[in-house]
Amino acid sequence: MKFVIDDGGRAAAGFKGSAGDCVARAIAIAAKRPYREVYDALATGRGSQRVTKRSGKKSRSARNGIATSRKWFKDYMVGLGFVWEPTMLIGQGCKVHLVEDELPPGRLVVAVSGHYTAVIDGVIHDTHDPQRHSIETGVKDGVPYRKEYDRCVYGYWSLWGTG
Repeated sequence: MKFVIDDGGRAAAGFKGSAGDCVARAIAIAAKRPYREVYDALATGRGSQRVTKRSGKKSRSARNGIATSRKWFKDYMVGLGFVWEPTMLIGQGCKVHLVEDELPPGRLVVAVSGHYTAVIDGVIHDTHDPQRHSIETGVKDGVPYRKEYDRCVYGYWSLWGTG
């Protein structure tokens, strides 16, 4: 896929350095919203989420990740006009990869392993290229083999059902 360096307005909002704020950046880019607005909304949601034994008390910050499985996060995305499209279910294996012809056109917030990225009409917009292409070679039962893998997509948020 083509890749464009895009911080989603993070630097323009006065943030410096790097952070684990991929969720905020991806949403700001795909939704065409100001980074500060998205960051503040996610920080408020994270700070007010229910404390559990596993999660503990969370700071009011979107800098170091967001629990995207939480109801408040899903409600926020739906409120922005996004629709969730799962692409990988338990026991099915990877069906959709981070490649242009496997994702629909439109403005997407794509979930891959440990990362969220914006994809707009087949072009990745992020601070780094999240694509992974690996090749596995070996010998099985005396027969050489070669397998190629692209990064698996767990699902994506499509703006206004464009996907």
